[in-house]
Amino acid sequence: MSHEPFVARAFGAALHGIDAVLVEVQAAHALGVPRSAIVGQAEADVREARERLKVALQSAGLWPRESGEHPVILNLAPAGFRKSGAGLDLPMALAVAALAQPALAGPLSGLLSYAEIGLDGRLRPARGTLSAAFAGQRRGLAGILVPPEAAREAAEIAGIEVLAVRTLGDAVRAARGERGALAPWPPRARPPAGDDADLSEVKGQHLARRALEIAAAGGHNILLVGPPGAGKTMLARRLPTVLPPLSHEEALEVTRIHSAAGLVPPGAGLLERRPFRAPHHSVSVAGLVGGGSPPRPGEVSLATHGVLFLDELPEFPRAALEALRQPLEDGRVAVVRARGSAQFPARFLLAAAMNPCPCGWYETGGKGCRCGETAVERYRARISGPLYDRIDLHVAVPPVRPSELARATPGEPSAPVRERIEAARAAQLARAGETGAAWNAHLRSRALERSIGAGREARAALEEAMERMGLSARAHDRVLRVARTIADLAGCAEIARTHVGEATSYRMLDRAPRPA
Repeated sequence: MSHEPFVARAFGAALHGIDAVLVEVQAAHALGVPRSAIVGQAEADVREARERLKVALQSAGLWPRESGEHPVILNLAPAGFRKSGAGLDLPMALAVAALAQPALAGPLSGLLSYAEIGLDGRLRPARGTLSAAFAGQRRGLAGILVPPEAAREAAEIAGIEVLAVRTLGDAVRAARGERGALAPWPPRARPPAGDDADLSEVKGQHLARRALEIAAAGGHNILLVGPPGAGKTMLARRLPTVLPPLSHEEALEVTRIHSAAGLVPPGAGLLERRPFRAPHHSVSVAGLVGGGSPPRPGEVSLATHGVLFLDELPEFPRAALEALRQPLEDGRVAVVRARGSAQFPARFLLAAAMNPCPCGWYETGGKGCRCGETAVERYRARISGPLYDRIDLHVAVPPVRPSELARATPGEPSAPVRERIEAARAAQLARAGETGAAWNAHLRSRALERSIGAGREARAALEEAMERMGLSARAHDRVLRVARTIADLAGCAEIARTHVGEATSYRMLDRAPRPA
């Protein structure tokens, strides 16, 4: 006679970065064990669910009767990584329920479940539903049990049936095939209302508007330098209005990141707007680039496929600014901790703003500046040379006088600017097979030399500028990339001397005195 315990199984998922790893939850009665336990490298938030789930199962009449004598052991497999997140509540509860109702074991083998459970058995959405559905689809599971508020998010993954249930009891009945237990999906959540910003609201500032167009067309990072009230923030906040709409693949990645951070509104599906993130300058390193235990995405990841705006750039902690160097260069950020590591996407367009000096009025021709050259250099030195080099466009934003504002006509709207940008990006996509980069800002050095299309006069102009301005090798490549984007906006196959001249004009801080 076999004395092997009956092991019930259910499938869930645990977040690792923005990805979800499939977890097999195994439940069995244990002889000689003093109390129920959750094992398999479960983090504290998972272990503390033990008593909560027991109450929920008892209220639903699903707690195994013999558990009073023989505690229940839950094992989360595989044991090779730490597991956290409230999404494991539902699969753990269903595995225990299968001990009371062994007929559940068969149906649960083809389902993934992902939800938080309250004491009364009601289900709530958990962070990372989209990634969990993707993990289930890759494993070949037929369906996923989620609360109604998370159904549209899970449904963005093709090939897996979404079963919306409100309570633990409904989840058990739905797993058994009782379709009457399924809840209707709530109406699609409306996206957050925009501020209806448009580039036409910017009067004057023709140079800054042109630089903004170049930045959006080639994915170039931009730094706006000007006194208070010159319109730096206004310009940056209109940058998303001229960017092309998100592709389906981009929208999926944006939604996965925001879902992992718990920022997808209940009832929403795919996020369709390009992100615009503007953290305060008091943000920590972990808040900016990601961190914590388990690691969560930071602002650089939340801005993926959108804009990260850093106002008052020199006021940010030096450590936070230096941490930007890897994501600006690689488009990814690695968060390494003693208890684990995670990779997060971080392909964003950086828009930054700063005053020209501590008081803000250096060389503006308006209010008097009392800072002095030493104070100006010290202020600008808060940003390291390598970080300056990673910003393609340094643009002066001079003050606009009230009389000029009164006379100025509205600027060009965002729509025609966006059309020119889409045409320039189409030219870059046409070259993507040859270069391996969708946007000019992401061209690697070898692809840059092979496909940039710079004539002899253009290269001679760039050599002159390097000698005159003392550009670094990295700044040299960035000028070439910006010149390529300017040529794309003009519809030119080859970079001309004028394109190089305009590109070098956007390196104002390379010309300014700055300590090494």
